[in-house]
Amino acid sequence: MTTIDKEACRDAYNQVRDDNTDISWASFKYEGSVIVPAGQGTDYAEFKSQCTDDARLFAFVRITTGDAMSKRAKFTLITWIGENISGLQRAKISTDKSLVKDIVQNFAKEFMISDAKELDESYIRDELKKAGGANYDAQAE
Repeated sequence: MTTIDKEACRDAYNQVRDDNTDISWASFKYEGSVIVPAGQGTDYAEFKSQCTDDARLFAFVRITTGDAMSKRAKFTLITWIGENISGLQRAKISTDKSLVKDIVQNFAKEFMISDAKELDESYIRDELKKAGGANYDAQAE
């Protein structure tokens, strides 16, 4: 039975949500059967480097979208499942995600990714743009 370190994970989540920090992502990994913070940082590439073929993790990421007129922070929940993860572990992730969602509650869009190309920051940003909010870029043309 999987559990989650609620305090530590909530703390990492709140730092990403806090407008007064530069922290733009926090990841959560399995340590045995406990989900714990795996790291946080300001550089998206640093988060991506954790997404290896042998990893399965969750991440809460802040992406700034918008244009000169309106910049907005949008949040996403990413579930990464590496290629080498067994079927049983894959199946567990869906169930375990509800533990993460008890803490990570505010996000515009959710991604389940096993292909590194889909982790591309511009892909995520474009998907988040589609997920809603005004787009003033079109008026400038």
